[in-house]
Amino acid sequence: MTALPLVALVGNPNAGKSALFNALTGARQKLGNYPGVTVERKSGRLSLDDGRPLEIVDLPGTYSLDPTSPDEQVTRDFILGKQAGERLPDALVIVVDAANLQNHLRFALELIALGLPTILALNMVDLAARDGLELDANILSRDLGVPVIPTVAVRKRGLDHLRAELDKIITGGPVAIRPSAPEKSFDAVRREAHRIARAAIVRETPSRRLTAAVDRIALHPVMGLIFLLALLFVMFQAVFAWATVPADILEGWVTALGTAVTAILPPGIVHDFLLEGVVGGVGAVIVFLPQILILFFFILMLEATGYMARAAFMMDGIMARVGLSGRAFIPLLSSFACAVPGIMATRTISDPKDRLTTILIAPLMTCSARLPVYGLIIAAFIPARTVLGGIGLQGLILFLLYVAGIVGAMVAALALRVTVAKGNSSGFLMEMPKYQWPRPQDILIGLWQRAVIFLKRAGTIILATNAVLWVLASFPTAPAGVKQSEYSIAGRIAGGINVLVEPIGFNRDISLALLPTMMAREVAVSAIATVYAIDADQGEDAVSMELGDRLKGRWSLPTALAFLAWFVFAPQCISTIAVTRRETNGWRWPMFMVGYLFALAYVAAGITFWTATAAGL
Repeated sequence: MTALPLVALVGNPNAGKSALFNALTGARQKLGNYPGVTVERKSGRLSLDDGRPLEIVDLPGTYSLDPTSPDEQVTRDFILGKQAGERLPDALVIVVDAANLQNHLRFALELIALGLPTILALNMVDLAARDGLELDANILSRDLGVPVIPTVAVRKRGLDHLRAELDKIITGGPVAIRPSAPEKSFDAVRREAHRIARAAIVRETPSRRLTAAVDRIALHPVMGLIFLLALLFVMFQAVFAWATVPADILEGWVTALGTAVTAILPPGIVHDFLLEGVVGGVGAVIVFLPQILILFFFILMLEATGYMARAAFMMDGIMARVGLSGRAFIPLLSSFACAVPGIMATRTISDPKDRLTTILIAPLMTCSARLPVYGLIIAAFIPARTVLGGIGLQGLILFLLYVAGIVGAMVAALALRVTVAKGNSSGFLMEMPKYQWPRPQDILIGLWQRAVIFLKRAGTIILATNAVLWVLASFPTAPAGVKQSEYSIAGRIAGGINVLVEPIGFNRDISLALLPTMMAREVAVSAIATVYAIDADQGEDAVSMELGDRLKGRWSLPTALAFLAWFVFAPQCISTIAVTRRETNGWRWPMFMVGYLFALAYVAAGITFWTATAAGL
């Protein structure tokens, strides 16, 4: 029995390929798996105008013939006639999204170069026209050298013309892949796709032209990186400049609450717990809520406007140089909010070595929980003045701390990729969304959600940890002339830890705060505030004196800088360790992660302290 002519539908994901397959084959479909793999196989029959049947196979969407997943491997092998149990297709129908033609043409050019009889289905032309883009299929056909048929698969428009073209090319008999031309670089193919796509444009609205003009800067290899760094710089300047007034208001409320507790409750254990453990400890963290909301305001704005995808594109080239997959950008970006969802987001990375590397460096992205620590130390020890012609020094230091985390992550990725996670990095392609004005209600909802999350942490994890710390720091009661924080159970534990960290400039206050920070990073602030509030019983008001002022009286500048350096690399909270164990199916990699982060933090803090001391700071 003579086999039916075989036609493969192929294209990028989200090009409307499956919709075209359904429109062409109707109910004459069957499902199964490709031989030897669990990838789904969809095939169906199409009748030409003279009644001759064709077999059409809907291949998994992919971006190139360089596979990075089982789905993409099946597509590549099928097109080249290497799929077990399958034969070489007689023709290809390449499906592209008309509104995203330039990106989809990259893969189309790669397929056309194979020399198989090919038709290009210019799909979703109605949506492109709605967005202000009109294309000339004849010009596109001339430049590509293959028939181009405009289609709207969901409305079954253009199918008659597509069947007619299939009738023409199928009559040519058996096919063979022609000798491949010299392989072009990715950049060369991208430039050719851009040229062909631009030549096919008949009409384009000003908004689309504006998007292209902005992207010429935003996606430029040099100007785009400068633009990204400038945005980040402005963001961190705003974290300090805009937060001053609301933070002062919150601090006033905390002080008023402490005064109310003192006025209402008589001296005793309940009074001391509420004043020192709750108001003095948890209140010291809550005052940093404005800074966290300002940070997330910028992040939400960048996502809503469509710029975040451009930032991913800019970072892809940098990450590839250190052996990191471009697919790692989104998980790493998520880790700026919290490393837990960032690590979970690595499930989208198909290569196990890429995924492991991303998991291990995700904690180096400066999560929002570190911001209260950075804010406290910077406000206490870095003068609120301008440098270099009007740049806020405090915002500059915060920006440099975030940069240090990113640079540290890149260096760690490079080291991991040549040692425990050897392998080649795989690039990725992504579609750029349109620029658009963000909806105010979406931004407000996002900020509200972040505020609720932060306050819940303050009212649960931080409060519970602080309660335990208060008990350990309050008993046994110190005799006269001895600091309670040193005589207590917590103080004695801190004394043991201090033996290890004193060489890098840490004092007993920091030693006491290190253990509870394993529950949540913000606890470092509440722990120090609680201990100082307990010691304040010996002559100071437990809540009226700002925590920053207390720090300046008990810490040196080299110690403060070493503490900041420690937190850039510090081993992560228990939640991060737990999710790492779950995602790696064991304790080996979580323990490795904690070990190398502890070593980095110790070395960074030590170098910072010794350098600052030698410089006479």
